[in-house]
Amino acid sequence: MKSGVTYLLRAGLMVLFLGAAATPARADWLLTPYLGVVFGGASNQFVLNDLDDQFEQRVSFGGSFGYMSKGIFGVEVDYSVAPNFFQFTGGTNNFDILNLDSSVQTLMANVILAIPIGGSTGGGFRPYVTAGAGTIRTQLRSASDLFDDITSNDTGYNFGAGANMFFGDHFGLRADVRYFRELESLDDEDPITDNPFFDQELATDVFNFWRGTIGITFRFGG
Repeated sequence: MKSGVTYLLRAGLMVLFLGAAATPARADWLLTPYLGVVFGGASNQFVLNDLDDQFEQRVSFGGSFGYMSKGIFGVEVDYSVAPNFFQFTGGTNNFDILNLDSSVQTLMANVILAIPIGGSTGGGFRPYVTAGAGTIRTQLRSASDLFDDITSNDTGYNFGAGANMFFGDHFGLRADVRYFRELESLDDEDPITDNPFFDQELATDVFNFWRGTIGITFRFGG
């Protein structure tokens, strides 16, 4: 009985070895332009019945550039912009995708854990989780000069999950959902006498939102 179990164990290890040899790992560079929407958190500040207005206030676009190692680890730089995040757009035919007067922009450096199901070459499926930190830039401008322009660059973090579906060595589709949140320092009760750098604790700000995207991934072998 013991010899039979040993035989099965050896056979299983051999199958795993042959499978790994049949789908050799490869390091890859990944470029993904994407289009999506923001939702939840601060993005729900406006409730409108006009579908055009809702779309214009929710749309987000951007791109990511990353590197996947021969294993499951990778890194990525991700940039996105929601150009009408804080605006009432006022009806149809007024959406300017390059208008950044009232917007939210994010620039994040992330780490990635991905499983290359089917190997890292040719067609395959690669689910992943990702997390990182960077800058969240918010801009708000009053067209009627009711208040001064507001621009803020704050440290934030993000995490999420998604998957790449590759149809060959160099082309695929990516679906991705991520959560973004700013960081801030809590105000001390006595900020004059307390050290402003070391006495303040780190806390999460109320500004946060989710982003869902679909993009085209271009893969280049490393």
